Amino acid sequence: MRAMPFRDGCTIESPVRDLRRVPIHPDHWYPLAWSRELKPGKTLGAHFAGEPIVLARTASGSVFALEDRCAHRQVPLHAGVVDGESIRCGYHGWTYDCSGQCVDVPYLGRERLPNGVRAYPCREAHGMIFVFPGDATLAGERPLPQLASVTDKAYKTRRFGREVSCHYSFMHENLMDMNHQFLHRRQMGQMRARSLGRRRGENFIEVDYTFVRMAGKQPAGEALVFGASKNRSEQSGQSVMTVRTEYPYQTLRIRSNDDALVMDLWIVYVPLDARQRTNRTFGLLSVRRPSVPFLLDAAWPLLVWFTERIFKEDRAIVELEQAAHDRQGADWNHEVFPVINELRELLRNCGDRTVIPIREASDLA
Repeated sequence: MRAMPFRDGCTIESPVRDLRRVPIHPDHWYPLAWSRELKPGKTLGAHFAGEPIVLARTASGSVFALEDRCAHRQVPLHAGVVDGESIRCGYHGWTYDCSGQCVDVPYLGRERLPNGVRAYPCREAHGMIFVFPGDATLAGERPLPQLASVTDKAYKTRRFGREVSCHYSFMHENLMDMNHQFLHRRQMGQMRARSLGRRRGENFIEVDYTFVRMAGKQPAGEALVFGASKNRSEQSGQSVMTVRTEYPYQTLRIRSNDDALVMDLWIVYVPLDARQRTNRTFGLLSVRRPSVPFLLDAAWPLLVWFTERIFKEDRAIVELEQAAHDRQGADWNHEVFPVINELRELLRNCGDRTVIPIREASDLA
């Protein structure tokens, strides 16, 4: 509850806006698929916050995005076929170009063509297909994420992602709050995070961490991802981890004591359903190659195994958080870490101003 001033000098209690009911803001570029998922001359059905969207790769290799429905009988266009630079509905053959305009109905003259369907700004970059689901007039003002490490040959990059059954805000909090290292004790041993400080802007918040090993040796998988450490008990000369939410994206970067970037993670959480209780993560993890040639390539399967186990634990815990919220019907969370409280304020302020309807706890029984 938030205390609000009243006219007679007293205060009344006003509920803080439940972050788990705040939709993600659509006026940004969101990846809806990996490039490899959309073959030449094929279609792919996707979703953004309950909106069905069809992606199509044309004969020339370009990609466009439309509402995933035919204006005629409303059947999904992803069940149709790509015809040159257009997509043809698989039912009656109505054809739409990349602007969504209906350009052909086989049994009507061109002077009688009906209205088309909505088109979405669409761009392909960094092995992902991005769509701008909000106000299309703003698409040119909002840049795509700049992912320098992905194109830098000094780094090796892993692309990963899974569907996770929770509101996107739980994912932001999980990565931002490194005090949850106890969750990963089986993978990383006994670690303790130390916050060095945080910075806040209009659309971002970031925090720096160092880590102290409380017991045991550094696992090999951790050394590959976070860099080898001879003595984690020393506070000086440690690598610094910076976690940043720059709405709606999130990054985690590790720099060595000589300020070299050794690991660079970019990740975004794309809501799939209208209630935004399921998101699809798109992540790119770039690790700097060591001086020994091909060492990282040889060890890459171990890194994949390690990161998958970490992500599995994170996914399980945030899904439990979501389940608790749904049972309670409200946010009973009692947060004490200032970084997360500021992150929540940022997500509320940057999110959509509408409210996601949430089923009552009794409906979930």
